[in-house]
Amino acid sequence: GINAEYMGAGNQVGSRFWESVFAEHKLNKKGREKQESAEGANDGFDPCLHGDKIDVYFKEQNGRGPDHNREQKRKKRSGKWIPRAVMVDLEPGTLDVVTASAVGKAFKPDNFVFGNSGAGNNWAKGHYTEGAEIVEQAIDVVRKEAEGS
Repeated sequence: GINAEYMGAGNQVGSRFWESVFAEHKLNKKGREKQESAEGANDGFDPCLHGDKIDVYFKEQNGRGPDHNREQKRKKRSGKWIPRAVMVDLEPGTLDVVTASAVGKAFKPDNFVFGNSGAGNNWAKGHYTEGAEIVEQAIDVVRKEAEGS
């Protein structure tokens, strides 16, 4: 699945969601698999335990996503995971907060879609003018992410 986050609150809640998913899958803040702190500590990334369903939320760096053969994944792995997320806002400021977050550097920059001015808490302005201008761009980014490109 693709996590699509929209507007200020959605992107801020989404940022916290991703921090939890990174921790759950034993990934560091850059999306790399964590190594054990000491031999036998069992606090690092274990492909059988943490990697089983990781491709639901992440795509491995070399383009291997959820539809790729699992056996081939185990043989050739980069160890770097990129969130399958698209973040949309009418103003770039909220997305700057996301990129400055603990896991912000792991996101694919092409998956951030933003306008120039914002709607100033005016629903009609966001729906009919500023928002309408970025709808096609947002749909295109979601389509590309779904296709795995």
